[in-house]
Order: sequence, then structure tokens, then C-alpha cells
Amino acid sequence: MKRDRHRTEPCPGGGHPPVEECAKAQEALAEDIDQAQVLECAMHAGSILLRSGAEIFRVEETIVRICGHFGVESEKAFVLSNGIFMTAGNEREPAYARVAHIPVSGARLDRVDAVNQLSREIEEGRCTIGEVKVRLDEIDRMPGSPGMRKTLACAAGSGCFCLMFGGSLADCLCAFAAGLLLYLYVMYFFEPHLSKIVGNIGGGALVTVLCILMYRLGLGDALTPMISAAIMPLVPGVAFTNGVRDIADGDYIAGSVRLMDALLVFVCIATGVGLVITVYHRATGGILL
Repeated sequence: MKRDRHRTEPCPGGGHPPVEECAKAQEALAEDIDQAQVLECAMHAGSILLRSGAEIFRVEETIVRICGHFGVESEKAFVLSNGIFMTAGNEREPAYARVAHIPVSGARLDRVDAVNQLSREIEEGRCTIGEVKVRLDEIDRMPGSPGMRKTLACAAGSGCFCLMFGGSLADCLCAFAAGLLLYLYVMYFFEPHLSKIVGNIGGGALVTVLCILMYRLGLGDALTPMISAAIMPLVPGVAFTNGVRDIADGDYIAGSVRLMDALLVFVCIATGVGLVITVYHRATGGILL
């Protein structure tokens, strides 16, 4: 007499229940793993977006879309400017809770675009949950632009802003040089060694000193457009815009935090510029710039 193999093998819960109960337990275990993977991927996608400077509504919408497509109905996410609180669970789905702290940082719009594209592909049914996890890991490791490219872009932006502010060609060249040296300062001193407050004060002071030196040497015609243009790479325009947009969307806490962060940077830049101008004004016996 042959032994009934299916009735004697233990199932995940232990013991030797009937075949039907064992199959249901295995299916439930597989569903639990799949749901946990879906929620982890949704949290990962939201973290990348928030860390890269995306708006609050975009983070929440992406999390909802990923969970909804893979059948997780009980997901609830509360997103702030520097954190994500995410829960799930009901009578049909197991409990899940996760909190992620996301430090306020600069914008990485290439990562935002990549996650948005992945979200569209998920809704079109072109990705499995395993593929989504791999793609998110690749996006998280996506390198930024080379330092030389960012330095040249910063310098070119400073020169173009000087032209917009009414500067002459000589002023634009001076602003170009100041912007180039400013970004070298940001890469090698500000980001690795200094806090946001000290670094922005130092950046504003550095730009002002450079522009004053070039002006005194006769390389530029007007000091005001030179300084105004050269400090533009330090201005957190994306953070300020997103803060206003978050407030307009009703995310008052997140929007206020982003606005406060942007305003702090504005004040620090103005402090650095004002200190150097004050010292120069007093050292030259009251001669205004």
C-alpha cells in the first residue's frame, strides 16, 4: 500500500493537516511575502523621490500607484518633507508599518524622472515586482553629473544671469570666473566639510570678495550685476518653488519646512555678501560700490 505523500509532509505551520489546509497556508505565506515586497518597493520609490526634491503629492501618488497596481488595498502613507510614515493591514491583508527618515537635500531631477518613468511602466503592466526592486536599486545608485560638467554649468549660468541683470560682456566674464571658483568651493569644501549655514555664508562671502577684486582690477564695469549673478548657483530655487507648491496643495507642514529651509539659505547668502561689503565699505573710507 502506497503512502500518501501529500498528507504526511508538514506545511509552514508545522504538524500534518489535510492537503487543502496546507495549500492555503502556503498560498497565504506567498501572498504575505509578495505584499511585503510591494510595500518595501513603494517605500523605496517614495524615499528616492523625496530625497531627490520631488513634491509631496508626487511621492504620495507614486506610492499609491505602485501599491494599487500590485493589489495592496490597505496602504496608507503620510509624507512630510523629511520623512515617510507608511502602514498597511486589514482583515484580508497582514499588518505592515514602516517609518523612513529622509534628510532634506538638494534636487536630483534625473532620479525623479526615472522613478516617474518606472511608475508609468508599472501601471502599464510591463514590470514584475522583482523587476521593480532591481530598477529602484539602479535608480538609487544612479551617479550624478561629472564634477567638471557641473562646474562649467555653474559658471555658464552665472555669466548668463549677469547678462540678464544688465551686465556688460566684461561683467559676464567676471561672473563666469566667480561662478566657476564658487562651485569648486562647493565641491571641495562646502559639501564635504561645512554645515549648510556656514557653507552658504562662506559661499556668499567668497563670491563677493572675488567680484570686488576683479572690479578693483578693472576687469568688470558694474559690481552689482556681477555679485547678483555669481551667487545664483547657491540660491535654492527648486526647494523654494516646491515649498510654495506644497502649501498650495494643502501640505502645510511639508511646505513650511521647505520654505524655512530655503529662506535660511537666502539669509545665509545675504549675510556673507553683506559682511564683505560692510568690511569693504569701512576699509575704503565710506566709498560705496
